[in-house]
This record gives sequence, C-alpha cells and structure tokens, in this order.
Amino acid sequence: MDLKSSEPVTLNGLCHCGAVKFTARLPLGFASARRCTCSICRMRGAIAVTSTDDNFTILEGAEQLATYRFNTRTAEHHFCRNCGIYTHHKRRSNPDQLGVNVACLEGISPFDFREVVVYDGQRHPGDNPAHRTYTAGTLTFTPVE
Repeated sequence: MDLKSSEPVTLNGLCHCGAVKFTARLPLGFASARRCTCSICRMRGAIAVTSTDDNFTILEGAEQLATYRFNTRTAEHHFCRNCGIYTHHKRRSNPDQLGVNVACLEGISPFDFREVVVYDGQRHPGDNPAHRTYTAGTLTFTPVE
C-alpha cells in the first residue's frame, strides 16, 4: 500500500480489545497523515488520517465509545471504554472532518510512515484571525536495518 498516495482508500479498523469496529474511507488517502502539537495530540502521540462522518461507519461497539471534549468543546475525541484506545476524533480545525488513528486501521502501523507532517496545534487555526494553519515540522522514523 502506498502511504504517500492521495488516492481514496477504504479500510476496516478496530480498537485494541476489538469491542469497537469500524470502516473508514479516506478520501485523501494516506497523504493526509499528520501529527499535531496541541495538548491532547502531544500526549496521545497518534498519527491521524482524514475521513468524514459520511465516510466513517461504526460496525460494532458504538456503545463502548466514550467521548472527551475540552477547551472550546468543538473537537470530540472518541476512545474505547474497555481498552482506552483512541479510535477517531472530530476536528476542531474542520468539524466536517474526522481524524482516524492509523494504528487502528487493519494492516497499517504508525511505523510504516517514514515521514509525517506535524501541525502546530499551539497556534490553532481557530485561534488566529486569518485561520491560518501552521506546521511545526516533520516527524521522521528511520528503522534499524
């Protein structure tokens, strides 16, 4: 699978314990992969790819999902009540988009991505008059040969 491709792809996903199962269509493919420096993303450490409500379907375990909101309470961070794994979130920067945890997607590991753009969540687009998105850098993973 080409992790730099912007071609749409549909994958199944699940949390660690398997209680929450979903299907996610990624309209922008894996080219949408990103990290963020906001307080929750910094602590969570996940790589997220872009989906939307229309392209994301919970197949099993919707009742097992808990939601965490903070600050402006716009973003909705969803995680499994049983195992605690973050599966997806509604973005504050674009509430029409979902960020999906790549580690939950079947056959994908965050360590498959050699480089991931990191957005500056400390300078959130919703907090500046121009709604500008800033990048903070690039996260690089170099596997040991």
